[in-house]
Amino acid sequence: MEATLAVDGQTAHSRQVAGDLAGKYLTFALGAEEYGLPVLKVREIIKVMDITQVPQMPAHVRGVINLRGKVIPVIDLRLKFGFPQQAYTERTCIIVVDVALQGMSVMMGIVVDSVSEVLNVTGAEIDQAPEFGDRVTTDYMLGLAKVKGTVKILLALDKVLGADGQVSHRVF
Repeated sequence: MEATLAVDGQTAHSRQVAGDLAGKYLTFALGAEEYGLPVLKVREIIKVMDITQVPQMPAHVRGVINLRGKVIPVIDLRLKFGFPQQAYTERTCIIVVDVALQGMSVMMGIVVDSVSEVLNVTGAEIDQAPEFGDRVTTDYMLGLAKVKGTVKILLALDKVLGADGQVSHRVF
């Protein structure tokens, strides 16, 4: 049996995990909540443009865009997370990201309410995602960042967008 030493409510293992997650995150809002993506996943941020709908897709798959000759699928993160649909505003944007899908890197767009800032998050500011019981999965969260008096949910983007098929719905 392995003994763990807790310091300030964190075990040595959870401090190691938090240290591994330290780095730069692009933060954005969905409703009143703030989320973060590892900056290395972000390719660019663009204004919402015409999105071509694709038939037979789940509601959160808005369609595809033509970005400089490349067709990119677009997911509305608000709908993916089960939040109510909201009209796009001048602050609504698409974050173009690299996602690992079935062993390949794929560019996708995610629609968010607004982009906030790039934060440098230290390991000391990151907590593991809490357990909510057997019926609720939190594996789409890298952790929770406590920054500037707020909590930001750090997303494991590959899992959010269904790369392994275990989070709510597959993308396509």
